[in-house]
Amino acid sequence: MKIRALAVIGAAATLLLAGCGGSSTGSSAAPTSAGSAAKTLTVLAAASLTESFTALGKQFETDHPGVTVKLNFAGSSDLAQQIVQGAPADVFAAASDATMKTVTAASLTASPPTTFAKNVLQIATPPGNPKGIATFADLAKPDLKVIVCAPQVPCGAAEQKIEKASKVTLKPVSQESDVKSVLAKVESGDADAGLVYVTDVNSAGTKVQGVNFPESAQASTNYPIAVLKSAPEADLAG
Repeated sequence: MKIRALAVIGAAATLLLAGCGGSSTGSSAAPTSAGSAAKTLTVLAAASLTESFTALGKQFETDHPGVTVKLNFAGSSDLAQQIVQGAPADVFAAASDATMKTVTAASLTASPPTTFAKNVLQIATPPGNPKGIATFADLAKPDLKVIVCAPQVPCGAAEQKIEKASKVTLKPVSQESDVKSVLAKVESGDADAGLVYVTDVNSAGTKVQGVNFPESAQASTNYPIAVLKSAPEADLAG
């Protein structure tokens, strides 16, 4: 019987990203038999999925003895380019429809992608929010060190969409390749604020403080997932 990793991981990730608890749901798929040959499922996933997919990968391995889940996290646009250039992988989970389109436009998915979650941006500040940041417009203050994602990655594209809609122009001191890099600079004190996803703020716990802003709803991000046409473990992934 097919394990159908795509369905299992996608469904469970939806619950984790929605904040329905840190424990992974059990798989309804049949576990592999003890005599089955060892297999490796390779998943390329957006950096903002690091915590949720790491937990899901461990749970998937527990539920399916003999299967190893190999996870590679990076900016969605970087991963999409790796796939186009021939990087071997079974599943791709992106942080935007646009980056997934890079892969589908090259006819590299086995079937149409499925959207399994949505996310929105949130302002991350050091604990206690020492600069008193309360709005998106506050990030434009010249005395603030603000970090954002580069425009070619989903979190950066979302930030630019918000700038355009709100007519607020930010002058960040740095543009990073993924949200984890932005978050790390806020955690280290190298930035007064950074724009990341709300799930990243949640996963950081007490290391940062989150500030909601209504404009974030104007640039919500879809998370599509798909099995790749050249998947080495297509039967396992599908």
